[in-house]
Amino acid sequence: MHMLSIIRQFKLASVVLASFFVISNAAFAETSLLNVSYDVSREYYKDLNPAFIKYWKDKTGETITIKQSHGGSSKQARSVVDGLAADVITMNRSPDIDILYERAKLIPKDWQKRLPNASAPTASTSVFLVRKGNPKNIKDWDDLVKPNVAVVIPNPKTSGNGKYSYLAAWGYVLKSGGDEAKAKAFVTKLFKNVPVLDGGGRGATTTFAQRDIGDVLITFENEIFLIQKELGADKFEVVYPSISVLAENPVALVDKVVDKRKTRAQAQAYLDFHFSEIGQDIAAKHYLRPQVESAANQYTSTFKPLKLFKVEEVFGSWAKAEKTHFADGGVFDQIYTQ
Repeated sequence: MHMLSIIRQFKLASVVLASFFVISNAAFAETSLLNVSYDVSREYYKDLNPAFIKYWKDKTGETITIKQSHGGSSKQARSVVDGLAADVITMNRSPDIDILYERAKLIPKDWQKRLPNASAPTASTSVFLVRKGNPKNIKDWDDLVKPNVAVVIPNPKTSGNGKYSYLAAWGYVLKSGGDEAKAKAFVTKLFKNVPVLDGGGRGATTTFAQRDIGDVLITFENEIFLIQKELGADKFEVVYPSISVLAENPVALVDKVVDKRKTRAQAQAYLDFHFSEIGQDIAAKHYLRPQVESAANQYTSTFKPLKLFKVEEVFGSWAKAEKTHFADGGVFDQIYTQ
């Protein structure tokens, strides 16, 4: 009887101890968010995330951690469709969020209506980076198709950055009075000058800036300023083309993931923070063009005024541009033969 009492007391103590650990773990558990993003947004989120973590801690008392995943935007979007549990997705073009609805119903079809400015807090554009002194005298798109110029561009099949570069070149011809045939001939000549296609914008940066391949890099404006900051403004120069494309950076929470993980409130607040005064200031410091009007007006001296067109304006819609130019067997596959 005495032994039985000892056993019962031991079992009771075990239950109490187990309950203590459950309660303790719950009390000290941290909420985490996974942000799946495009290739050249790393530095921006290295600043934005700590600012949001502090804001959320001050507001709610909750400690939150934010994990990042970066890569070519189209590849990143497919990873989420295939099961990568992103609480939020932050891309550089809307089709890489649309497919979360189209292929997996992870979000509603009208996701762009849930936040201001079609859910795009920031934007960039495709510009040129050349080596110091601009030895090939590159001033505009026409100079990129000359026979002695090597152009570095990310792969338009895997990279939103590359897609924008391609569409910017095509749109330049149309906006300059050319027709579709002239645009195709121009972009064909351009890609004959591309020695290597990297999977994303950061890979293209490495190829140009660190491997010293190419005479000119076409990439996002914010990436170019980062290159100058990290590798030295004395090594490179920015060239602004006469016409380029507006590259909007949309964001969305992934409904099925946040509802499963019980992180909707935190994810929504995180996205809202992108549109806040603090979030817009951080974007501008990373040379992303603020899209909240009040913030954009504060930074007119930071960003060179450019003649920019939207993809929808020239190509009808992103869906049409994607199907015509980047789908398997599309125009890009026809013109790129290397």
